[in-house]
Amino acid sequence: MSDATLSYDSLMDAIRGGAAAIRARTRLQPAGGPGDKVFPPTFSETIRVRVGEAEHTTKYAAEVRRVDGESRLCVLLDSVASQANRMEEALQRAWDDGRLQFPMVRVDFTGATDEDSRFDLSTLGGTGYLTALEVPHRLADAILRDSMLGDLRFRASEPGRAFTDASPHHATPIFSLCPTALVFGMWDSTGPKGGQGAKFQRVLVSEIVGVGVEFGRKTSSRIDPASIESNGGPVFIAADPEEEWTLDEARALREKGKPVAFSRRGKDKPGRPSNINHGNVTPQIESEAGGVTLDYAEQVTVLSLPALRRLRFPRDVSGVAVDRERRQAVEGHARTALAALGLAAIATLRDEGFDLRSRCAFVPEGPLQLEVVDRDGRVSEPYSLSSDDAAALLARAAKEAEAVGMGWSADPIDLLPAPKLVELIRKSREVAATGEREEA
Repeated sequence: MSDATLSYDSLMDAIRGGAAAIRARTRLQPAGGPGDKVFPPTFSETIRVRVGEAEHTTKYAAEVRRVDGESRLCVLLDSVASQANRMEEALQRAWDDGRLQFPMVRVDFTGATDEDSRFDLSTLGGTGYLTALEVPHRLADAILRDSMLGDLRFRASEPGRAFTDASPHHATPIFSLCPTALVFGMWDSTGPKGGQGAKFQRVLVSEIVGVGVEFGRKTSSRIDPASIESNGGPVFIAADPEEEWTLDEARALREKGKPVAFSRRGKDKPGRPSNINHGNVTPQIESEAGGVTLDYAEQVTVLSLPALRRLRFPRDVSGVAVDRERRQAVEGHARTALAALGLAAIATLRDEGFDLRSRCAFVPEGPLQLEVVDRDGRVSEPYSLSSDDAAALLARAAKEAEAVGMGWSADPIDLLPAPKLVELIRKSREVAATGEREEA
């Protein structure tokens, strides 16, 4: 017997009825099959973890967790922040394709053309647009702050000022402008109020962890078919940026009368061919980031309903004050629309699979199942939700919200980058093109 599909009425009842959460727990196995090695994300710092009677040094985020009443060595495979970014990317693609509709703020770089391809920003982000789903700090990001709406800086415009004045106690401006920022959380730390700007906690969190970990080793080597040796330089930064590097001192960039050796941070000694990606890589064995095998991985996704209920909407999207008679309907439908948007993120990402990075792909052991967790801990029968079901649920939620004065605009708000922002991006590209030089 198949699971019932989560309906709008069931979702509304969960939000109004005081339920604690909607969650999904999905067990995963490596795409290569149980026991196949996978590679978690690495971090710059190393940690020591106890493995049996010994200790192991690793660059992975490994820790002991309580699983089914036992202490198990686990490793982080995809963090809360990374999962949020993946969900935002999935929502962006669904919005681009017209499968989902919700408010969008974006910066239009299509007019920032240049004959020099390095400085042509008209295809930035692939399409020439950067949206609030793509920039790091969502609606509060500095790229949006440093863009223009008409003749005004975004934060000085009417919607920008409304955003500045928004808070969890008055979330209507964010609901109207960028509801995804309410789902994934945001801190307005770059705006006029600085660090005193409003904070909106994440409503939706997800994480993927590997359970029952054994550390492995990784080998690496490369033989250069051109037989370029490490002492084949010195290689200098070329005075002509188009040339990039040169062996001729006369054609080299000079500082204090001396040619500047080519170097990149994290590479070999300045001037060696390895800095320009030539030469052999000596065979080596890596144990601090040599991959892992595990019993299974698990994705745990939680949509917090108390966090949604803390969002208040004292005015509708037209700016009309919401009186007591309307408040329950307005806030109930607005919160349900946000919940539906979060569920659409879950279902849409699920369709895209679990290929987290190179050599870290997983397949689920079963279909997506959602559970409603009541405030007293009781758990509902599982619900199913396909991406098509989620799209229909979101469309219904948006329609119901519109009927009580909380409608969403189907048209994006398009900003234009300020000239100084365009200049900064181009200057940064120019610096990157020459390679990042080490300080003397």
